[in-house]
Amino acid sequence: MSTSFSSAHRLYVKSLYRRMLKNELDWVVRRDIWRGRAMMIRAEFERNRDVTEPRALAQILEKAEACLASKLHPDPYIPPSMPGGTKWERNVPPTIAPIYDHTAAVHH
Repeated sequence: MSTSFSSAHRLYVKSLYRRMLKNELDWVVRRDIWRGRAMMIRAEFERNRDVTEPRALAQILEKAEACLASKLHPDPYIPPSMPGGTKWERNVPPTIAPIYDHTAAVHH
Protein backbone atom coordinates (compact mmCIF):
# COMPACT_ATOMS: atom_id res chain seq x y z
CA MET A 1 0.00 0.00 0.00
CA SER A 2 1.43 3.37 -0.86
CA THR A 3 1.58 6.20 1.63
CA SER A 4 -1.03 8.15 -0.36
CA PHE A 5 -3.90 6.17 1.20
CA SER A 6 -5.60 7.55 4.27
CA SER A 7 -5.44 5.91 7.66
CA ALA A 8 -9.18 5.22 7.34
CA HIS A 9 -8.50 3.22 4.19
CA ARG A 10 -5.75 1.26 5.95
CA LEU A 11 -8.07 0.52 8.88
CA TYR A 12 -10.78 -0.65 6.47
CA VAL A 13 -8.40 -3.03 4.69
CA LYS A 14 -7.13 -4.37 8.03
CA SER A 15 -10.72 -4.87 9.17
CA LEU A 16 -11.59 -6.72 5.97
CA TYR A 17 -8.51 -8.92 6.35
CA ARG A 18 -9.33 -9.76 9.97
CA ARG A 19 -13.00 -10.48 9.15
CA MET A 20 -11.91 -12.86 6.39
CA LEU A 21 -9.51 -14.66 8.75
CA LYS A 22 -12.16 -14.88 11.47
CA ASN A 23 -14.71 -16.27 9.03
CA GLU A 24 -12.27 -18.97 7.92
CA LEU A 25 -11.70 -19.86 11.56
CA ASP A 26 -15.47 -20.20 12.01
CA TRP A 27 -15.48 -22.83 9.25
CA VAL A 28 -12.24 -24.65 10.13
CA VAL A 29 -11.46 -25.23 13.79
CA ARG A 30 -8.17 -27.06 13.27
CA ARG A 31 -5.41 -24.47 13.20
CA ASP A 32 -3.11 -26.51 10.96
CA ILE A 33 -5.76 -26.54 8.20
CA TRP A 34 -6.82 -22.94 8.91
CA ARG A 35 -3.21 -21.75 8.58
CA GLY A 36 -3.10 -22.80 4.92
CA ARG A 37 -6.30 -20.91 4.21
CA ALA A 38 -5.00 -17.88 6.11
CA MET A 39 -1.87 -17.90 3.96
CA MET A 40 -4.04 -17.94 0.80
CA ILE A 41 -6.02 -14.94 2.09
CA ARG A 42 -2.77 -13.11 2.87
CA ALA A 43 -1.42 -13.91 -0.60
CA GLU A 44 -4.55 -12.39 -2.16
CA PHE A 45 -4.10 -9.20 -0.14
CA GLU A 46 -0.40 -9.06 -1.03
CA ARG A 47 -1.22 -9.57 -4.73
CA ASN A 48 -3.31 -6.39 -4.65
CA ARG A 49 -0.97 -4.44 -2.39
CA ASP A 50 0.43 -2.17 -5.09
CA VAL A 51 -2.91 -1.22 -6.67
CA THR A 52 -3.10 2.56 -6.46
CA GLU A 53 -5.82 3.40 -9.01
CA PRO A 54 -8.94 4.23 -6.95
CA ARG A 55 -11.49 2.64 -9.31
CA ALA A 56 -9.56 -0.63 -9.58
CA LEU A 57 -9.10 -0.67 -5.81
CA ALA A 58 -12.80 -0.05 -5.23
CA GLN A 59 -13.64 -2.98 -7.52
CA ILE A 60 -11.19 -5.26 -5.70
CA LEU A 61 -12.59 -4.32 -2.29
CA GLU A 62 -16.19 -4.65 -3.49
CA LYS A 63 -15.41 -8.12 -4.87
CA ALA A 64 -13.72 -9.10 -1.58
CA GLU A 65 -16.72 -7.92 0.47
CA ALA A 66 -19.10 -9.85 -1.81
CA CYS A 67 -16.93 -12.96 -1.50
CA LEU A 68 -16.89 -12.64 2.29
CA ALA A 69 -20.66 -12.09 2.42
CA SER A 70 -21.28 -15.20 0.32
CA LYS A 71 -19.07 -17.33 2.57
CA LEU A 72 -20.21 -16.12 5.99
CA HIS A 73 -20.73 -18.92 8.47
CA PRO A 74 -24.39 -19.29 9.51
CA ASP A 75 -23.45 -19.98 13.14
CA PRO A 76 -20.11 -18.24 13.83
CA TYR A 77 -18.00 -19.19 16.83
CA ILE A 78 -18.47 -16.87 19.80
CA PRO A 79 -16.05 -17.21 22.73
CA PRO A 80 -18.06 -18.46 25.75
CA SER A 81 -17.52 -15.41 27.96
CA MET A 82 -18.23 -12.84 25.22
CA PRO A 83 -21.71 -11.34 24.60
CA GLY A 84 -23.81 -14.05 22.98
CA GLY A 85 -21.53 -16.83 24.22
CA THR A 86 -22.71 -19.78 26.28
CA LYS A 87 -21.29 -18.41 29.54
CA TRP A 88 -22.20 -14.75 28.99
CA GLU A 89 -23.68 -13.38 32.22
CA ARG A 90 -24.16 -16.89 33.59
CA ASN A 91 -22.90 -15.95 37.04
CA VAL A 92 -23.80 -12.31 37.27
CA PRO A 93 -22.46 -10.81 40.52
CA PRO A 94 -25.17 -9.81 42.99
CA THR A 95 -26.26 -6.19 43.08
CA ILE A 96 -24.76 -3.88 45.68
CA ALA A 97 -28.04 -2.01 46.03
CA PRO A 98 -29.96 -2.40 49.31
CA ILE A 99 -32.17 -5.46 49.48
CA TYR A 100 -35.87 -4.69 49.74
CA ASP A 101 -37.63 -6.79 52.34
CA HIS A 102 -41.03 -7.63 50.88
CA THR A 103 -42.30 -9.28 54.07
CA ALA A 104 -41.64 -6.17 56.18
CA ALA A 105 -43.80 -4.05 53.86
CA VAL A 106 -46.74 -6.44 54.27
CA HIS A 107 -46.65 -6.42 58.10
CA HIS A 108 -46.50 -2.66 58.61
